[in-house]
Amino acid sequence: MKIFRPLKTLSTYSLSTFRSDLPSGLSVFLVALPLCLGIALASGAPLFSGLVAGMIGGLVIGLLSGSEISVSGPAAGLAVIVADSISGLGSFEVFLTAVVIAGIIQLGLGVLKAGKFSGYFPDSVIRGLLVAIGLVIILKQIPHALGRDNDFEGEFEFQQLADGENTISEIYRAIVTASTGAVVISLASFLLLFFWEKAARKGLGFFKNFPGALAVVVLGIGMNELFRVIMPDWYLGTSAHQHMVQIPEIEKGKSLFSIFYFPDFSALTNPKVYITAFTIAIVASLETLLNLEAADKLDPQKRVSSPDQEMMAQGIGNLVSGLIGGLPLTSVIVRTSANVYGGSKTRVSAIIHGLFLMIAVFLGAPLINLIPLSCLAALLITVGYKLAKPEIFRKTYQEGIYQFIPFIVTVVGIVFTDLLIGIGIGLVVGILFVLYTNFQAAFRVVRDNNKVLIKLQKDQYFLIKPQLKQTLRELQPGDEVLVDGTHAAFIDQDIYNILQDFKETAHTLNIKYELKNVSLKKRSLRNHARTREVTVSE
Repeated sequence: MKIFRPLKTLSTYSLSTFRSDLPSGLSVFLVALPLCLGIALASGAPLFSGLVAGMIGGLVIGLLSGSEISVSGPAAGLAVIVADSISGLGSFEVFLTAVVIAGIIQLGLGVLKAGKFSGYFPDSVIRGLLVAIGLVIILKQIPHALGRDNDFEGEFEFQQLADGENTISEIYRAIVTASTGAVVISLASFLLLFFWEKAARKGLGFFKNFPGALAVVVLGIGMNELFRVIMPDWYLGTSAHQHMVQIPEIEKGKSLFSIFYFPDFSALTNPKVYITAFTIAIVASLETLLNLEAADKLDPQKRVSSPDQEMMAQGIGNLVSGLIGGLPLTSVIVRTSANVYGGSKTRVSAIIHGLFLMIAVFLGAPLINLIPLSCLAALLITVGYKLAKPEIFRKTYQEGIYQFIPFIVTVVGIVFTDLLIGIGIGLVVGILFVLYTNFQAAFRVVRDNNKVLIKLQKDQYFLIKPQLKQTLRELQPGDEVLVDGTHAAFIDQDIYNILQDFKETAHTLNIKYELKNVSLKKRSLRNHARTREVTVSE
């Protein structure tokens, strides 16, 4: 396990890399800021707890992560669990104790190398996850782009608890109640992003070096302030903060540390705390491992992340977050996507985004609160489109039905339920298709007139029983059949019994039937591991 991998990354760091990581970190900060606040609101937690978690996700997990491009923060997928846990445990401080314990559990899972289970997620499901997140981002940001902000940033469930609407009906309401000022700002932001990226691709120095996301934010603030002077009806306003970023400001005369909450360790005797901690640790770990696999798919340099190191980083991050009043953390694909498409090269962009969050909380709240959500919606919709381009659907369809069906089921499941349920549905369908295609090739039948070869090609498990029985039923009187088990490393008892029992049937049907190297072959895990070790060493 490469514990010092982050230090190696930073030791070889260069100014040229920083020029890519700085604007990317700023882009992620602008995306993460409203999401941190929205998820805290959805979780029934203090708003600052979302920002604290965002800072920890950048500064701590960003430094220790097993990935160079993954970005962590409070996750929308945990919002319902967090809200129910706070209510069930009686206070936010008791809940923080559970977060600390969850971090310790995750750290232990990392040490035990449990991250290897991420390798069992089918590629079709991972691809479906990325596309679904892209579509959800687009659908959920359309109302913000139109000036309807009834639902918090970061609400990715189809059924919206905040107002009883769903994703589709919310878009309809937004169209009916669209704010002219918000629409003009979001359209102007789209145009600016389009031409900015086009100019950057042509290599024009200013557009290549100055972050397009920052330009969009400056444009949004400028246009809204201009509306206040020349078009008051279009002005989005700051009094009710309905269409603006809303960082809570630290009250005058209070210490900076007044925003932090601390765990109540007297609750360690409460069994519910441990149940909550275990739930958070398992759900957060699964979401992190899925997002880590997705991040590797997005990485332009195709680097392979260390899931075990990521689990340890997440454990330490949640431990620290719980100690100072932050929400539970996971790797988050929305922030990671913004990081990749912002041009990130290394983990420094994630650290930079954490630094920007810290500056915004402690120094920049009055300025940050002038940012209209409609211009940030334009940024997120652009990221969503890059994740869900039509070419991805076409390419996956061309790969065949066994790839496309798990892919599209995952997409539909996430869009019309939520992330965790959709992924669960996609995984079940994906695994069933993997099993089906795998056992389709478990044996091969070759016929030459009345001579038939049934060649067992791989491990023979009971799941191929229907296929094997059908093959034996189709044999004709007078056939000369050879069942060759030479290349089968394992033959299940059920399969062995079927092949042996058919001897009597074959005799009755006047079929010449011979078994070659067909026995109860048992491949021990120890011998398999030794064989694999020798193969790798060679």
